[in-house]
Amino acid sequence: MKQFAELFTRLDQTTKINTKVEELARYFTAVDDADRLWTVAILSHRRPKRTVNTTLLRHWAAEMANIPLWLFEESYHVVGDLSEAIALSLPKPEGTNDNGLSYWIDYVKSLDKKEEEEKKEKVTAAWRQMNYTERLVFNKLIMGGFRVGVSQKLMVRALAKYTEIDENTLAHRLMGDWTPDDTTFEDLILTKDPLEDISKPYPFYLAYALEDHPADIGPPSEWIAERKWDGIRGQVIVRKDELFVWSRGEELVTDKFPEFHPLAEQLPNGTVIDGEILPYKDGQPLTFNELQTRIGRKNVTKKIRERVPVVVVAYDLLEWEGEDWREKPMKERRQQLEQLLDQVDTDGIVMLSETVPFKAWEELEEERRNARQYHSEGLMLKHKDSVYRAGRRKGDWWKWKVDPLTIDAVMIYAQRGHGRRANLFTDFTFAVRDGEALVPFTKAYSGLTDAEFRTITAWVRRNTQERFGPVRQVRPEQVFEIAFEGIQESPRHKSGVALRFPRIQRWRKDKPIREANTLEHLHDMLKVYEG
Repeated sequence: MKQFAELFTRLDQTTKINTKVEELARYFTAVDDADRLWTVAILSHRRPKRTVNTTLLRHWAAEMANIPLWLFEESYHVVGDLSEAIALSLPKPEGTNDNGLSYWIDYVKSLDKKEEEEKKEKVTAAWRQMNYTERLVFNKLIMGGFRVGVSQKLMVRALAKYTEIDENTLAHRLMGDWTPDDTTFEDLILTKDPLEDISKPYPFYLAYALEDHPADIGPPSEWIAERKWDGIRGQVIVRKDELFVWSRGEELVTDKFPEFHPLAEQLPNGTVIDGEILPYKDGQPLTFNELQTRIGRKNVTKKIRERVPVVVVAYDLLEWEGEDWREKPMKERRQQLEQLLDQVDTDGIVMLSETVPFKAWEELEEERRNARQYHSEGLMLKHKDSVYRAGRRKGDWWKWKVDPLTIDAVMIYAQRGHGRRANLFTDFTFAVRDGEALVPFTKAYSGLTDAEFRTITAWVRRNTQERFGPVRQVRPEQVFEIAFEGIQESPRHKSGVALRFPRIQRWRKDKPIREANTLEHLHDMLKVYEG
């Protein structure tokens, strides 16, 4: 644990990518395979689940620190991170330990089935033999929320430096449904055949948002334009007469979409298609909200499938006849995908993502503005000669989204943030006018600068009307422009609507509350959006 805690500190103290890669590679060289594997798992979002309730941890920490619980709670709100607040509050350690990361993860996992008193005994015993940073990391592992400023892509770079294996190969090997409990570092990382597990997907290639006009990226003749759909990015894999469907979040979702099961027979072996799992009915896409009604269900009934049918909108071919096609140019992959879907009858389960024809960027600008008419989020621009890379890379793929919907709303509640913004009010609840009343309709916590957050925090402190735990009700005077990607009906909300990806666009200091939008306006937007 000492080595992993020291790594955590060094990574936290630098923003330089090359330095982080060097530190990780050095760490991989110094530790054993078990610790290497768990480090790879943690940095690829395969953390052990929470094994102790945070309320218990707060009580045990206050007791061990010999301070009142209320004082610990106040300190926690100032620090903004429970793991750090506990590590800072505890007395000096009574001893040391030389156990590695994998030992302490097994220790954390063993707490899951124990009674409260035994959990307390083991947790406090661990705290007593750890320094500050070890305690901090240990606490984060217990809570199942370990995060460090290292992306999976950066970790793969470091792993490539240590193993001398190509980054794309490593990224592929890390995909799939694995945990350190069912594999080893040797089998997962050093195995030469990445397709030994026939279900394994490829790392997804992600596009950057295009902020400016596309004229800067080159002549239109070099680009393909497609509509950007609001579904679930996924890969459809057929190998050895079996079907596997993976989401971008590296979740195996084959059983959630039984409509796709016939593809195991319809598509030839050695085929991997990249596309969008889209709710689709009566010739047009449904909303993402409707897709969500079936995502979380364990049992996808026939009634649900009839109400929210799904298709795969295919826009890339990553493997063909068992061969990795990612290094072939986009136009060649696209041509083979078109031929495949023209020759194979998938009963409408797989639909080719149609290109949007254009000769000038001005024509495409008009298509982007009208995207919502097609129930689309905007456009995807892909260079015809682009290879299929791993992760988010600039240059070859761009998402050119339609301008967001906006509404002017009144801030009515504020709550402090976390981490470095623990002393600032950053989480807000907004309302629209309904006659003389204010009806809450959304929350947002991003979009302002640090300076604006400091200014609004000072205002909140001066204009608090009531307190409800960490939440403050404030004088309804400040108007903000709220941007969002979509709107749908929601009987669970008092306003009757729910927004998709709400965020603060700007602080409308120029607008009085009487000029904020109304509930009627919000419902008019819903009617237009749903068409």
